[in-house]
Amino acid sequence: MTARLLDRAWLLTDSPQSRAQAAWGRRYRLWRDFQANRPALVGFATVVALLLCAVFAPLLATHDPIAQNLGQRLLPPSNAHWLGTDELGRDVYSRLLYGARVTLGMVLAVVALVAPVGLAIGCIAGYTRGIADVVLMRVTDVFLAFPRLILALAFVAAIKPGMTSAVIAIALTTWPPYARLARAETMTIRDADYIAAVRMAGASPGRIILRHIMPLCLGSLIVRVTLDMSSIIIFAASLGFLGMGAQAPSPEWGTMIATARRFLLDQWWVPLIPGIAILVASLAFNMMGDGLRDALDPKQG
Repeated sequence: MTARLLDRAWLLTDSPQSRAQAAWGRRYRLWRDFQANRPALVGFATVVALLLCAVFAPLLATHDPIAQNLGQRLLPPSNAHWLGTDELGRDVYSRLLYGARVTLGMVLAVVALVAPVGLAIGCIAGYTRGIADVVLMRVTDVFLAFPRLILALAFVAAIKPGMTSAVIAIALTTWPPYARLARAETMTIRDADYIAAVRMAGASPGRIILRHIMPLCLGSLIVRVTLDMSSIIIFAASLGFLGMGAQAPSPEWGTMIATARRFLLDQWWVPLIPGIAILVASLAFNMMGDGLRDALDPKQG
Protein backbone atom coordinates (compact mmCIF):
# COMPACT_ATOMS: atom_id res chain seq x y z
CA MET A 1 0.00 0.00 0.00
CA THR A 2 2.83 2.40 0.85
CA ALA A 3 4.46 1.78 -2.53
CA ARG A 4 1.19 2.50 -4.30
CA LEU A 5 0.78 5.80 -2.45
CA LEU A 6 4.06 6.88 -4.05
CA ASP A 7 2.85 5.88 -7.55
CA ARG A 8 1.41 8.98 -9.24
CA ALA A 9 -0.22 6.95 -12.01
CA TRP A 10 -2.08 4.86 -9.42
CA LEU A 11 -3.21 8.01 -7.59
CA LEU A 12 -4.25 9.97 -10.70
CA THR A 13 -6.08 7.22 -12.58
CA ASP A 14 -9.52 8.10 -13.93
CA SER A 15 -10.79 4.58 -13.18
CA PRO A 16 -10.06 3.75 -9.53
CA GLN A 17 -10.44 0.10 -8.63
CA SER A 18 -11.50 0.68 -5.03
CA ARG A 19 -12.92 3.30 -2.71
CA ALA A 20 -9.53 3.60 -1.00
CA GLN A 21 -7.82 4.34 -4.31
CA ALA A 22 -10.44 6.97 -5.16
CA ALA A 23 -10.07 8.60 -1.73
CA TRP A 24 -6.27 8.70 -1.91
CA GLY A 25 -6.50 10.08 -5.44
CA ARG A 26 -8.72 12.94 -4.26
CA ARG A 27 -6.32 13.71 -1.42
CA TYR A 28 -3.34 13.70 -3.73
CA ARG A 29 -5.04 16.07 -6.21
CA LEU A 30 -6.02 18.36 -3.36
CA TRP A 31 -2.45 18.47 -2.02
CA ARG A 32 -1.04 18.97 -5.54
CA ASP A 33 -3.36 21.92 -6.20
CA PHE A 34 -2.69 23.35 -2.75
CA GLN A 35 1.10 23.21 -2.96
CA ALA A 36 1.00 24.82 -6.42
CA ASN A 37 -0.23 27.96 -4.63
CA ARG A 38 2.95 29.48 -3.20
CA PRO A 39 1.29 31.96 -0.79
CA ALA A 40 -0.87 29.15 0.57
CA LEU A 41 2.20 26.98 1.08
CA VAL A 42 3.96 29.82 2.91
CA GLY A 43 0.88 30.28 5.10
CA PHE A 44 0.74 26.55 5.83
CA ALA A 45 4.44 26.44 6.75
CA THR A 46 4.00 29.47 9.02
CA VAL A 47 1.01 27.92 10.78
CA VAL A 48 2.96 24.68 11.31
CA ALA A 49 5.90 26.67 12.69
CA LEU A 50 3.61 28.56 15.09
CA LEU A 51 2.04 25.32 16.30
CA LEU A 52 5.47 23.77 16.85
CA CYS A 53 6.58 26.85 18.79
CA ALA A 54 3.48 26.55 20.96
CA VAL A 55 3.94 22.82 21.58
CA PHE A 56 7.67 23.03 22.30
CA ALA A 57 7.60 26.38 24.13
CA PRO A 58 9.16 24.88 27.32
CA LEU A 59 12.12 23.67 25.27
CA LEU A 60 12.53 26.79 23.14
CA ALA A 61 12.05 29.40 25.87
CA THR A 62 15.20 30.82 27.43
CA HIS A 63 13.57 32.19 30.61
CA ASP A 64 10.56 31.69 32.82
CA PRO A 65 7.78 33.71 31.10
CA ILE A 66 6.25 34.81 34.42
CA ALA A 67 9.33 35.36 36.60
CA GLN A 68 9.92 39.06 37.33
CA ASN A 69 13.25 40.84 37.58
CA LEU A 70 12.77 44.56 38.14
CA GLY A 71 16.50 45.13 37.89
CA GLN A 72 16.30 44.17 34.19
CA ARG A 73 13.08 45.93 33.19
CA LEU A 74 12.69 47.36 29.67
CA LEU A 75 16.02 46.10 28.38
CA PRO A 76 16.47 46.26 24.58
CA PRO A 77 17.04 43.09 22.52
CA SER A 78 20.40 41.51 23.33
CA ASN A 79 22.20 38.18 23.56
CA ALA A 80 20.78 37.62 27.05
CA HIS A 81 17.23 38.59 26.07
CA TRP A 82 16.71 38.08 22.34
CA LEU A 83 13.59 40.27 22.14
CA GLY A 84 14.25 42.42 25.19
CA THR A 85 12.33 42.55 28.47
CA ASP A 86 9.03 44.12 29.49
CA GLU A 87 8.13 46.55 32.25
CA LEU A 88 8.51 43.85 34.92
CA GLY A 89 11.79 42.45 33.61
CA ARG A 90 10.19 39.39 32.01
CA ASP A 91 11.76 37.98 28.85
CA VAL A 92 9.63 38.99 25.84
CA TYR A 93 10.84 36.10 23.66
CA SER A 94 9.82 33.50 26.23
CA ARG A 95 6.48 35.20 26.82
CA LEU A 96 5.88 35.28 23.07
CA LEU A 97 6.38 31.51 22.81
CA TYR A 98 4.10 30.75 25.73
CA GLY A 99 1.67 33.35 24.38
CA ALA A 100 1.39 31.25 21.22
CA ARG A 101 0.16 28.42 23.44
CA VAL A 102 -2.51 30.61 24.99
CA THR A 103 -3.67 32.38 21.82
CA LEU A 104 -3.65 29.37 19.49
CA GLY A 105 -5.17 27.23 22.24
CA MET A 106 -8.07 29.66 22.50
CA VAL A 107 -8.50 29.63 18.72
CA LEU A 108 -8.56 25.82 18.54
CA ALA A 109 -10.99 25.65 21.47
CA VAL A 110 -13.36 28.09 19.74
CA VAL A 111 -13.20 26.13 16.47
CA ALA A 112 -13.79 22.83 18.30
CA LEU A 113 -16.95 24.35 19.80
CA VAL A 114 -18.45 26.28 16.89
CA ALA A 115 -17.71 24.05 13.88
CA PRO A 116 -19.73 20.98 15.04
CA VAL A 117 -22.54 23.15 16.45
CA GLY A 118 -22.86 25.29 13.32
CA LEU A 119 -22.65 22.24 11.05
CA ALA A 120 -25.32 20.35 12.99
CA ILE A 121 -27.74 23.29 13.21
CA GLY A 122 -27.33 24.17 9.53
CA CYS A 123 -27.75 20.59 8.29
CA ILE A 124 -30.81 19.96 10.48
CA ALA A 125 -32.44 23.23 9.40
CA GLY A 126 -31.69 22.71 5.71
CA TYR A 127 -32.83 19.09 5.61
CA THR A 128 -35.99 19.23 7.74
CA ARG A 129 -37.19 22.67 6.61
CA GLY A 130 -40.60 23.50 8.09
CA ILE A 131 -40.90 24.78 11.65
CA ALA A 132 -37.44 23.50 12.68
CA ASP A 133 -35.82 25.51 9.89
CA VAL A 134 -37.74 28.65 10.83
CA VAL A 135 -36.93 28.41 14.54
CA LEU A 136 -33.24 27.59 14.08
CA MET A 137 -32.68 30.31 11.49
CA ARG A 138 -34.50 32.94 13.57
CA VAL A 139 -32.25 32.06 16.52
CA THR A 140 -29.28 32.43 14.17
CA ASP A 141 -30.58 35.83 13.02
CA VAL A 142 -30.86 36.99 16.64
CA PHE A 143 -27.17 36.26 17.24
CA LEU A 144 -26.23 37.94 13.96
CA ALA A 145 -28.22 41.06 14.85
CA PHE A 146 -25.76 42.10 17.59
CA PRO A 147 -22.22 43.34 16.93
CA ARG A 148 -19.89 40.46 17.75
CA LEU A 149 -17.54 42.38 20.02
CA ILE A 150 -20.38 44.04 21.96
CA LEU A 151 -22.13 40.70 22.52
CA ALA A 152 -18.88 39.04 23.62
CA LEU A 153 -18.04 41.88 26.00
CA ALA A 154 -21.53 41.74 27.52
CA PHE A 155 -21.25 37.98 28.06
CA VAL A 156 -17.79 38.16 29.64
CA ALA A 157 -18.79 41.09 31.84
CA ALA A 158 -21.87 39.17 33.03
CA ILE A 159 -19.78 36.19 34.09
CA LYS A 160 -16.13 36.91 34.89
CA PRO A 161 -13.19 38.02 32.75
CA GLY A 162 -10.92 35.13 31.93
CA MET A 163 -9.76 32.77 29.22
CA THR A 164 -12.64 30.32 29.57
CA SER A 165 -15.23 33.10 29.47
CA ALA A 166 -13.52 34.60 26.42
CA VAL A 167 -13.58 31.27 24.56
CA ILE A 168 -17.29 30.78 25.26
CA ALA A 169 -18.06 34.40 24.33
CA ILE A 170 -16.20 34.14 21.02
CA ALA A 171 -17.90 30.81 20.28
CA LEU A 172 -21.35 32.30 20.93
CA THR A 173 -20.74 35.02 18.36
CA THR A 174 -18.95 32.87 15.76
CA TRP A 175 -21.23 29.88 15.08
CA PRO A 176 -24.08 31.58 13.10
CA PRO A 177 -22.17 31.95 9.78
CA TYR A 178 -21.28 28.26 9.91
CA ALA A 179 -24.93 27.35 10.42
CA ARG A 180 -25.98 29.45 7.44
CA LEU A 181 -23.26 27.98 5.25
CA ALA A 182 -24.19 24.40 6.21
CA ARG A 183 -27.89 25.13 5.62
CA ALA A 184 -27.22 26.52 2.14
CA GLU A 185 -25.09 23.49 1.25
CA THR A 186 -27.71 21.09 2.63
CA MET A 187 -30.55 22.67 0.67
CA THR A 188 -28.65 22.11 -2.58
CA ILE A 189 -27.91 18.48 -1.65
CA ARG A 190 -31.14 17.23 -0.05
CA ASP A 191 -33.05 16.89 -3.34
CA ALA A 192 -30.25 15.11 -5.20
CA ASP A 193 -31.03 11.71 -6.72
CA TYR A 194 -28.64 9.77 -4.50
CA ILE A 195 -30.20 11.30 -1.36
CA ALA A 196 -33.64 10.30 -2.67
CA ALA A 197 -32.33 6.77 -3.26
CA VAL A 198 -30.98 6.55 0.29
CA ARG A 199 -34.31 7.85 1.60
CA MET A 200 -36.25 5.25 -0.40
CA ALA A 201 -33.95 2.55 0.97
CA GLY A 202 -35.36 3.32 4.41
CA ALA A 203 -32.59 5.42 5.95
CA SER A 204 -33.73 7.68 8.78
CA PRO A 205 -33.34 11.48 8.55
CA GLY A 206 -30.64 11.36 11.23
CA ARG A 207 -28.63 8.77 9.32
CA ILE A 208 -29.00 10.70 6.07
CA ILE A 209 -27.76 13.90 7.72
CA LEU A 210 -24.84 12.23 9.51
CA ARG A 211 -23.65 9.82 6.83
CA HIS A 212 -24.51 11.55 3.55
CA ILE A 213 -25.03 15.29 3.99
CA MET A 214 -22.55 16.38 6.67
CA PRO A 215 -19.52 14.85 4.89
CA LEU A 216 -20.38 16.84 1.75
CA CYS A 217 -20.56 20.07 3.76
CA LEU A 218 -17.17 19.56 5.40
CA GLY A 219 -15.12 20.99 2.52
CA SER A 220 -16.82 24.38 2.59
CA LEU A 221 -16.82 24.37 6.38
CA ILE A 222 -13.08 23.67 6.60
CA VAL A 223 -12.33 26.55 4.24
CA ARG A 224 -14.56 28.91 6.21
CA VAL A 225 -13.05 27.82 9.54
CA THR A 226 -9.50 28.32 8.25
CA LEU A 227 -10.31 31.78 6.93
CA ASP A 228 -12.07 32.70 10.19
CA MET A 229 -9.13 31.68 12.37
CA SER A 230 -7.43 34.99 11.65
CA SER A 231 -10.46 36.94 12.86
CA ILE A 232 -10.72 34.67 15.93
CA ILE A 233 -7.07 35.43 16.76
CA ILE A 234 -7.75 39.17 16.49
CA PHE A 235 -11.00 38.75 18.47
CA ALA A 236 -9.19 36.91 21.30
CA ALA A 237 -6.41 39.50 21.30
CA SER A 238 -8.99 42.30 21.40
CA LEU A 239 -10.68 40.81 24.46
CA GLY A 240 -7.28 40.41 26.11
CA PHE A 241 -6.38 44.00 25.23
CA LEU A 242 -9.61 45.23 26.82
CA GLY A 243 -8.96 43.20 29.96
CA MET A 244 -11.81 40.75 29.30
CA GLY A 245 -9.77 37.80 28.03
CA ALA A 246 -6.75 36.06 29.50
CA GLN A 247 -5.66 37.85 32.65
CA ALA A 248 -2.16 38.91 33.71
CA PRO A 249 0.37 37.46 34.24
CA SER A 250 -0.77 35.10 31.46
CA PRO A 251 1.41 35.78 28.39
CA GLU A 252 -1.47 36.17 25.93
CA TRP A 253 -0.55 38.37 22.97
CA GLY A 254 -3.40 40.85 23.37
CA THR A 255 -2.77 41.17 27.09
CA MET A 256 0.93 41.76 26.42
CA ILE A 257 0.06 44.66 24.11
CA ALA A 258 -2.40 46.11 26.64
CA THR A 259 0.11 46.17 29.49
CA ALA A 260 2.91 47.59 27.31
CA ARG A 261 1.10 50.10 25.10
CA ARG A 262 2.38 53.07 27.12
CA PHE A 263 5.95 52.15 26.13
CA LEU A 264 5.29 52.25 22.38
CA LEU A 265 7.34 55.39 21.67
CA ASP A 266 10.37 54.67 23.85
CA GLN A 267 10.62 50.89 24.43
CA TRP A 268 8.91 49.97 21.15
CA TRP A 269 9.84 46.27 21.22
CA VAL A 270 7.62 45.51 24.20
CA PRO A 271 4.22 46.19 22.55
CA LEU A 272 5.32 45.85 18.92
CA ILE A 273 6.60 42.27 18.98
CA PRO A 274 3.32 40.63 20.15
CA GLY A 275 1.52 42.83 17.61
CA ILE A 276 3.75 41.44 14.87
CA ALA A 277 3.00 37.91 16.11
CA ILE A 278 -0.75 38.57 15.80
CA LEU A 279 -0.25 39.98 12.30
CA VAL A 280 1.88 37.04 11.14
CA ALA A 281 -0.53 34.44 12.54
CA SER A 282 -3.55 36.17 10.98
CA LEU A 283 -1.90 36.48 7.56
CA ALA A 284 -0.75 32.86 7.68
CA PHE A 285 -4.25 31.52 8.33
CA ASN A 286 -5.69 33.81 5.65
CA MET A 287 -3.20 32.65 3.01
CA MET A 288 -3.72 29.01 3.96
CA GLY A 289 -7.50 29.43 3.82
CA ASP A 290 -7.33 31.06 0.39
CA GLY A 291 -5.25 28.15 -0.87
CA LEU A 292 -7.69 25.59 0.54
CA ARG A 293 -10.61 27.42 -1.07
CA ASP A 294 -8.89 27.44 -4.46
CA ALA A 295 -7.93 23.76 -4.18
CA LEU A 296 -11.36 22.55 -3.03
CA ASP A 297 -13.34 24.71 -5.46
CA PRO A 298 -11.18 26.09 -8.31
CA LYS A 299 -14.17 27.98 -9.75
CA GLN A 300 -14.09 30.29 -6.71
CA GLY A 301 -10.30 30.87 -6.89
